[in-house]
Amino acid sequence: MTGSHQRSTRADHTPPKTERAAVDRFAESGQVPSVSPDLFLNRDLQWLEFNRRVLAQASLPGTPALERVRFCAIFANNLDEFFMKRVGLLKRLVREHADTTGADGTGPATQLTRIRESVLALQHELDSAYHRQVLGSLGEARIEILRVSDLSPKERSRVESWYRRSVFPILTPLAVDPGHRFPFISNLSTSLGVFLSRGGGDKGGQVQFARVKIPEVVANLVGVDDPAGPLDQQSRFLMLDDIVACDLGDLFPGMTIREVMAFRVTRSAAVEIEDQEVVDLLEHVEQELRMRRFADAVRLEVPKSAPPAMVELLRRELGLDPQDVYETFPPLDKTDLFALADLDRPELRQRAWSPVPAPRIGDPRTDPFAQIRREDILVHHPYESFRSSVERFVTQAARDPDVLAIKLTLYRTSPSAAFIPSLVRAAEAGKQVAVLVELRARFDEHRNVRFARQLEKAGVHVAYGVVGLKTHCKCALVVQRERGQLKCYAHIGTGNYHPKTAQLYTDLGLFTADPKITGDVVQLFNYLTGRAEQHEFNQLLVAPDTMREGFCRLIDREIDNAQHDRPARIVCKMNSFEDRALTARLYEASSAGVQIDLLVRGFCCLRPGMPTRSENLRVISIVGRFLEHSRFFHFADGHEDPADGHWLIGSADWMYRNLSRRVEACVPVHDPAARVRLAQLADILLRDHKNAWDMNSDGTYTMRTVPKGADPDSPEALGTFETLMRLARAEKVSL
Repeated sequence: MTGSHQRSTRADHTPPKTERAAVDRFAESGQVPSVSPDLFLNRDLQWLEFNRRVLAQASLPGTPALERVRFCAIFANNLDEFFMKRVGLLKRLVREHADTTGADGTGPATQLTRIRESVLALQHELDSAYHRQVLGSLGEARIEILRVSDLSPKERSRVESWYRRSVFPILTPLAVDPGHRFPFISNLSTSLGVFLSRGGGDKGGQVQFARVKIPEVVANLVGVDDPAGPLDQQSRFLMLDDIVACDLGDLFPGMTIREVMAFRVTRSAAVEIEDQEVVDLLEHVEQELRMRRFADAVRLEVPKSAPPAMVELLRRELGLDPQDVYETFPPLDKTDLFALADLDRPELRQRAWSPVPAPRIGDPRTDPFAQIRREDILVHHPYESFRSSVERFVTQAARDPDVLAIKLTLYRTSPSAAFIPSLVRAAEAGKQVAVLVELRARFDEHRNVRFARQLEKAGVHVAYGVVGLKTHCKCALVVQRERGQLKCYAHIGTGNYHPKTAQLYTDLGLFTADPKITGDVVQLFNYLTGRAEQHEFNQLLVAPDTMREGFCRLIDREIDNAQHDRPARIVCKMNSFEDRALTARLYEASSAGVQIDLLVRGFCCLRPGMPTRSENLRVISIVGRFLEHSRFFHFADGHEDPADGHWLIGSADWMYRNLSRRVEACVPVHDPAARVRLAQLADILLRDHKNAWDMNSDGTYTMRTVPKGADPDSPEALGTFETLMRLARAEKVSL
């Protein structure tokens, strides 16, 4: 079957519509104590605090020049997404007069005011870091970002000649007058605003406005010595918008150019259609993408000392308030700096890391299924190779004549992933291949829609999951025929099946043939692709059905252990934490004497270190070379040795959306050797004094410093990333 007959769209789950709904259910059952809003921090302000920690990497002593550039670009990209997602949502709530407050009791209008104050401070820090540390370190490496006015006549002639051939024909000047409406300004595009008039002199004719869009099909970073040549062979650069701005005369012949100003517009991504209205999820997402293209503007970026009249014109035409305008130093779009950070100058960046083969499963001479039958296998990316483990697991299954079925969830991936052609060949060979593609993965919707259609055309059964819930779990299932019996193998991970991010993000994965776990994974896929109102899981914690309650039970068990003088300890690692029910439980656990360490890379909305309430609770954020993306959860369960306690890994952060509005899965880790590895990982993370920040009770963070006299080869001095790379290399040598 092909085309629409292969699509499976679940439309039988209507989740709670307000964040309070799930918590209220717990409160009614007496499971959640009343917690004052003063004990919660605002999630948006805490997210901005996280981005402050990202930006700080650009200024740290010893950071290589191109890594400083990259962190500035990451910071800018993060801020773009924040405005599209969070500011767009808050502005919509204000416009709709929604009676909505966050866990901290703050309404959307107040949040927007506080966000602006925080963003202005962050932009000041960005401008300072960029002009001091970043440009300074680039200058030491003889890399320059110039203005056209800095060039010699010969250099300017060379650049102008390239511009005439390669850019000028693409440009489309759009005037605004009674015959020409104000043009549509696309999201995240950079444009030039131009005031011009007929005739010359200071008292020329009536001033008119025109807009020139900087073409996105031409790289915005241009080499001075060879504008058409590869960037890696050059060291002096211009920004394309500056080149265009200096040569506008031929775009407006006979006109006098009065003022020119670069500007950049950000539009909301908080455009959604109610799920109850969905008939076809694929068409639903495509319609949402069309709506998002024309969504309301939420931010206007302009240079410092921008012409007030032009700013006012743009603000009025875009429907923005004065507080939506942000001034910054060039380059206006600092995500363009990614191209500079990618220069082939290895001496100006951190030493390249090549993942080592994954233990046991990574040896190409072995049968991966035989290895998994023998024992569960824990893998840790990017220290261990994604290609030699996860991709090999899928490609080997596709080639194995005894494999009857392959099932996979895809939240984000790449068409270049090695296992994609294998899935297609497996389907063509008659194997049952089912792929759950999450079309609503934010900012990857276009890619996933195209990807889903390609898989459908190849004969792969494509399902789009549960309407009302995003499918965020990371699971793969292989069903093999062995001696007349069916044997199931599963991979449950914390990260996406994406070969590129697997080299940049830290993630954990578990391969297992344990029938209790694989039986749950079978049930999970039946839930995702079929219609199953009743679903029970023996080993997995699955959101939105059992995960929050399961974690609450585990926390309650630690409280009971503390009250009976048994070892009581919780160590959890995740990206973000703001769920109210679990926050209340952790406050209760801390008050009972449970020792709690939370490794939260992003935002965290509880307050650690408060007397009587959270004095036994620490929050640590680790930011650095790799993006900390793995999630694990440890509960002492009455054992002194962490390796003997209860461990889980999975896809979910402790956020309301993950626990109530997404399909997530966490799997217990039973294998003793795997638990030892997790305990060692937790110990390294907690001892890190190079990449770690401690959260204060007011929501600010203090960066740790290496203790005096620390062993130079210890995690305290090396930090998490270097320590784990050394361990991976040592393990490779011992194989």
